[in-house]
Amino acid sequence: MRASGTGPGGDRIAVMLAIFDFPMLVAGFRSIIDAELDMKVSVVAPSLDGLSEALTSAPPDVVVAECLPLSAPGASWFEAIERIRNTAPNTRIVALECRSGNGAEQFTMALKAGADGFLTREAEPSDLVSALRSVNRGQTYVSPSIVTRMVNTYVLRGPDAPIQDTYTSLSEREKEVLLLAAVGHTNREIAKVFHLSEQTVHNYRANIMEKLGFHDRTELLKFAIRRGIISVADL
Repeated sequence: MRASGTGPGGDRIAVMLAIFDFPMLVAGFRSIIDAELDMKVSVVAPSLDGLSEALTSAPPDVVVAECLPLSAPGASWFEAIERIRNTAPNTRIVALECRSGNGAEQFTMALKAGADGFLTREAEPSDLVSALRSVNRGQTYVSPSIVTRMVNTYVLRGPDAPIQDTYTSLSEREKEVLLLAAVGHTNREIAKVFHLSEQTVHNYRANIMEKLGFHDRTELLKFAIRRGIISVADL
């Protein structure tokens, strides 16, 4: 069983960087990752064409993959993610917002393509580290800036917005907690956002699970996507 925050066998999390044509960004990411005691950059993929070979020759725990600009010849935003998922289906993936294009749109499409986490251009070094640890534990990670946009759009929107089924049984605070919990934030992180105690957040989450009839966070995430709480259309 994988130890919390480590790779197989309790070793450091092996991270592959699949960031092409941007050596300074690669150097910056390597510096941040290698400074942590529980992770290391194990390999840097040389190019999109060499990605599959790099994955099979030195299988990583997590890949940090840049969403490619649509202007790149023959490339789609998520071609790298799709190649990783097809070549190494058990490898976790953190997608980076492309240097051009709509970040909110990329977020939704990246998750659909198979990414386990998403970092925006505004992400701090601590966000990168948190993302790697979260996806390595099997959680979904989304940059706080994307979460803020979701909260503003879906939780604070007007009363005329349609609300469906058991979602109507939730209080406004429970809806807020549901959104943050669905995208992988811990009780401690949610407590800091709303200035609540962790026990209070725990109680909110328990109430949400009971009202919706769910048992884990994966069900919350699927519910949020299915009900349009997390969607690119309104971001």
